[in-house]
Amino acid sequence: MTELKDVAKLNGYTMKQLAENAGIKYTTLASMAKTDVSQWKDDAVLSISEVLDMTVVDFKNVMTGSMMSPFIKWVGGKRQLLPELIKRLPKTGFNRYYEPFVGGGALLLRLAPQRAVINDFNPELTNAWHAVKTDLTALSELLVEHQENDSKEYYLDIRGLDRVNRFVELSSTERAARFIYMNKAGYNGLWRVNSHGQNNVPYGAHQKLNLVTDSLVNVSNYLNRADVEIRNGDYRISVVDADTGDFVYFDPPYIPVTQTASFTGYTQDGFGLVQQEQLRDLALELASRGVNVMLSNADVPLIKDLYSDKRFKVHHVTANRFVNSMASGRGKVGEVIITTY
Repeated sequence: MTELKDVAKLNGYTMKQLAENAGIKYTTLASMAKTDVSQWKDDAVLSISEVLDMTVVDFKNVMTGSMMSPFIKWVGGKRQLLPELIKRLPKTGFNRYYEPFVGGGALLLRLAPQRAVINDFNPELTNAWHAVKTDLTALSELLVEHQENDSKEYYLDIRGLDRVNRFVELSSTERAARFIYMNKAGYNGLWRVNSHGQNNVPYGAHQKLNLVTDSLVNVSNYLNRADVEIRNGDYRISVVDADTGDFVYFDPPYIPVTQTASFTGYTQDGFGLVQQEQLRDLALELASRGVNVMLSNADVPLIKDLYSDKRFKVHHVTANRFVNSMASGRGKVGEVIITTY
C-alpha cells in the first residue's frame, strides 16, 4: 500500500499542509493514513483528490499501489520538479496531452491523461516506450536475463553490440531491453553516443539491478488502457496537429548555465540558441491557436530576453538534480516554468 505522506510529498505538501487544504483535522488524516483507502469516507477522498489535482480514480489507484514512475533514469528528468509543474497546469483542464521531449515521462505518468501524444528524437528511447506498451512479457524476460548477468564485462559486451553487425539483427524488443539495461547499469543513467551513433557511457557503480518492477507493469497497462500515441522525430512535427484546448509540455535540452560560443551558434545535432528561439516561436504559434503551452528550462539571464513577450508568464522555482556527470551539477538548481496561460 502506498503511503499517503509519500503521495503528499510528491505533490509538494506535508501531511499537515494536506490536511489544512483538504479541510480535515491533521489527527484525523494521520489516523486515516494508517488504514486502507477503501475505508475512508467518500467526501474525504474527494477533498484530498482535489487538493492533489487528481481524479478520485487516479488517487485510489495510487494509494493501492498502482503508482507509475519512469522506467528509465533520464538526465534532466522531472520527478523533482513535479510539485511545481502540477501547481501550474491549466486550471480549465485540457483535451489532449503532448510531450514532444518525453524522456522518462515523469509528468505524463503523474497525470496519466486519457489522450496523449509523446515524442522524442532518440529512436532507442521511443523504441523502448513501444516495447513497454506492446511486448512487455518478452521485454521482461530479457531484462531479467540482463540483470542476472550484470557485470562490467557483460555491460561492455552489450554496449559493444552497436559496433558490430549483430546490432542490426536485434529485434526491436531486444534493442529496448538493451537500452533499459544500459540506462540503469551505465554511469549516472546517461545515454550518450559518439559521432558514429555508438554508445560510449562507461559502466556505473550500482547495487543489484531491479529492472522489472511493479511500476513497469503499471506503465504498460496505462499505455494500453489510454489512447497514447508514441512518435519519433522532430519535436515541431510532433505537435503539428495540436488544437484548441490541448496542452503541450516542452522539456527541451536546457540552456547551459555557462553559455559558450558553441551554444550561441547554430548546432546541427545539438540544441543551441537558434533551436531555443525556434522553440519559443513555436510556443507562441501554438498559443495563438488556443493551445495551452508549458515549458521548463534553466533559470539563466537569457530566459528574460527569450521569453520577453507578454504572453509568457515566467515562474522561478528550484529543483533537486541527482543525475549529472559532474558532482557540481547536482543539488538544488534554479529553473523556470514558463506558461502561455
